[in-house]
Amino acid sequence: MDKLKVFSNFTVILVVMAAAIVSCKSEYDALLNSSDVDSKYAAAFDYFNHGKFNKAARLFESLSVQTNGMPKDDTVQFYWGMSNYRYKDYYTAETNFSKFLTNFPRSPFADEAAFLRIDCLYRSTMRSELDQKPTYTALAILSQYIIENPNSTHMSTCRRMVKELNDRLDKKSYDNAKLYYKQEDYRASRVAFRNILKEDSDNIYREDILYYIAMSSYKFAHLSVESKQKERYLTFVDDYYNFIGELPESPYRKELDVLYKRTLKALGRYTGSEEELEAKEKDFERERKKLLKQSEDAE
Repeated sequence: MDKLKVFSNFTVILVVMAAAIVSCKSEYDALLNSSDVDSKYAAAFDYFNHGKFNKAARLFESLSVQTNGMPKDDTVQFYWGMSNYRYKDYYTAETNFSKFLTNFPRSPFADEAAFLRIDCLYRSTMRSELDQKPTYTALAILSQYIIENPNSTHMSTCRRMVKELNDRLDKKSYDNAKLYYKQEDYRASRVAFRNILKEDSDNIYREDILYYIAMSSYKFAHLSVESKQKERYLTFVDDYYNFIGELPESPYRKELDVLYKRTLKALGRYTGSEEELEAKEKDFERERKKLLKQSEDAE
C-alpha cells in the first residue's frame, strides 16, 4: 500500500513538472510570435541578463523585423549579435555584427560591434595544421581596424591577436616544409624552406629554417651519385656559411661544423687528421644525447 502511495506521489510530481515545462514553452512561444514589441523587448533583455542567450537571440531576431526603422532598431540588432556571441555561435554573431556595421555605422554601439566582429573571426580561425583562409580574413579585418581606430581601448588586444595569427601562419609554412624533410625529400625540403624566407624573412622559426636548409643540402649531396656530389656539397658550404654568418652562437653550430668538416674531407680539402674529425663527431654525439635527455626530463 505504501509503495503504491509513493508511486502515486511520484506520478503526480512528474505530471506537474511536465505541465510546468509545457506552460513555460507555450509562454515563450507565444512571446516569440507576439506583436507586442515592448513586452518582447523587455523579455529579450530579461533572458539576456539571466544568461539564456539562445532564447534571447531568437527574441531579438524576431524583434529585428518589428523594430525596423524604429529608434531602438540598432539596440535590437546589436543585442541580437551579442546574444549569439555570448552563446558562442561566433559564425552567426560575426554575420550579425557585420550587418550591424553596414546599417548603423554611427551607432553608439558601432565601435564595440567592430571589435566583437573581429573577435568572432579570431575565435573562428582554424588550428595551424588546417586551412588558413579564415586566419587571412581575420588578419585583413584586424589590420583595417587598427588603422581606422588608433585610439581604441581594444588596441592592445588587437595587436596580440595579430601576433598570434601571424605566428600561426609561420608555423603552418614551417611545418609544411619540414614534412618534406621528414619524408627525406631533401631537394624539395631545401626549396620549401628557402621559399619561406623569400616570402617572410622575419618568420619566427628563422633559425630552425636556416638549419634545415643546410641539413637538406648536406643530406641531398651525401645521398647523391658520386658524379654530382661535388657540386651539391658546395651548395651545402654556401648554406653553412650563411648560417654561421648570421647565427654564430646557435646551438645548431656544433652539428653543422662537423658536417662542414665531413664535406671538406669529401671535397679533398680537409687539412685536419682523421682522429680529430672522429673526436669532434663523438663530442657532438655526446652533446646531442645530453640535450635529448634534458628535453625528455623536462617533459
